[in-house]
Amino acid sequence: MKLFPKLPLIALLTVFTLFSCSTDNLDDQAETIELSLVTPQEKDIEIEILELLNNHRLSLGLNPLEAMPIVKSVAHSHTDYMVDNDEVSHHNFFTRSDYLKSNAGAKKVSENVAYGYSSAEAVVKAWMRSEAHKENLEGDYTNFDISAEKNAEGRWYYTNIFIKK
Repeated sequence: MKLFPKLPLIALLTVFTLFSCSTDNLDDQAETIELSLVTPQEKDIEIEILELLNNHRLSLGLNPLEAMPIVKSVAHSHTDYMVDNDEVSHHNFFTRSDYLKSNAGAKKVSENVAYGYSSAEAVVKAWMRSEAHKENLEGDYTNFDISAEKNAEGRWYYTNIFIKK
């Protein structure tokens, strides 16, 4: 079989590895871990992403989401995990979801993850081009927060968590 007919499949797999999303309905694919939570200082890129997301929501007549330190802490724990493992993933999503349900009053939790985008605009545009990510961005949520961290090579990793209280 020639390579040309396989190009759309290869492109799709490449896009999926660059960013993905998760909701409560997905199966967890890794062992459960203990969350190690800290609330780091907000970075400019994180603030800009949250503003872009809320501006988009407002342009659609949706409620703006409020940032929440506990959500940021949980997002940060996962971003550090992805940086340490040098891979984008939703590993241990249900640990994060269960923690937020128990400790932040969340009734519903979802997340978007990404890596490799060097600006707030680029990562938000990428999420907006994906129906599943866009669904999270425009979903029925009350709070959110984000963590963005660079690995040793300077590549950004992102975890954006949404909750409904």
